[in-house]
Amino acid sequence: MSRRLPLTSVTTTQSVPLAERTTLRLGGPAARFVHATTAAELVEAVRTADAAADEKVLVLGGGSNLVISDGGFDGTVVHVATKGFRLDPLGGGIVQFTVEAGEEWDAVVAEAVAQGLGGLECLSGIPGLNGATPVQNVGAYGVEISQVLQSVDLLDRRSGKVHQVPAAKLGLDYRTSVLKGTDNAVVLRTRFSLTAGGMSAPIRYGELARVLGVAQGDRVPADEARKAVLELRRGKGMVLDATDHDTWSAGSFFTNPIIDDSTFSSVLIRIAERLGADVDVPSYPAGHGRRKLSAAWLIERAGFRKGHQGPGGRVSLSGKHTLALTNRGGASTEDLLDLAREVRDGVRAAFGVELHPEPVFVGVQL
Repeated sequence: MSRRLPLTSVTTTQSVPLAERTTLRLGGPAARFVHATTAAELVEAVRTADAAADEKVLVLGGGSNLVISDGGFDGTVVHVATKGFRLDPLGGGIVQFTVEAGEEWDAVVAEAVAQGLGGLECLSGIPGLNGATPVQNVGAYGVEISQVLQSVDLLDRRSGKVHQVPAAKLGLDYRTSVLKGTDNAVVLRTRFSLTAGGMSAPIRYGELARVLGVAQGDRVPADEARKAVLELRRGKGMVLDATDHDTWSAGSFFTNPIIDDSTFSSVLIRIAERLGADVDVPSYPAGHGRRKLSAAWLIERAGFRKGHQGPGGRVSLSGKHTLALTNRGGASTEDLLDLAREVRDGVRAAFGVELHPEPVFVGVQL
């Protein structure tokens, strides 16, 4: 019979509500909860919990991309609360920006901009912690983490050892990496290669370029780009606000579907049958004979408008952005999943396209 080993230098709290730790404000309690404030505490907490053969372990960051069951988590939740920044000039106007995993992501971007560094400004306003960004290959407004990430320090939970891993070894792709969907490693810190001089990365996203009044490919002061991105995100309910239920979400719930060219042709036929032959279908090259479609566009054309309500009005699509599924107060995780299934099945029936969820599910399935 296995036994649970005690954590020696960090405190374990019993039965902690997890709804308070997620941006959806949903989920039942954790049986045990550990708050790790340094990388050493984080490594020790995970190693100790892993040493108990019968112990389930959930490493929790900002809870911004997490859907937890109403029953909670019958195991140990290790909360990443590590802090710290470091700047190291690399020469040629490039600065290495090292950040601990527990830093709030938007604070990371704000610090980079304040230090006159360009490269992260288009990722402003994204909720969650720094450690999650390489897992998801977080991206927005034409920039992805893969474009600036240099390396990460990982705790390999199989060996218990800490390794520095270059970004090229992480399999970074659209909203994914080799770290996603597996519990084999914990991100301890990240290193970004950023540009000194106070200017942004080239503005690639059309909507952002229009707001800034520049051509795509131009650079602007990084603080101006950050301000514009924050305003765009607020307009879509994508900047956290405790008083605005449109922000009680996990961000974009579905990823933009990527399909092969032959499937794309059949989808266009389905769209024409439903909406007319002259409809303009937004799509983008996705490499290797594939196309990326807009999930929001498909959801809306399948008949789901902003504010579309789920069971009892306790959940709904955001009133500002159809990709966000929101808790209107008093909701359950099952309410949210019912709405997600309705939207997924509706898009499949209308266009033959399968939408896939972006958040990580704990104790539930879609």
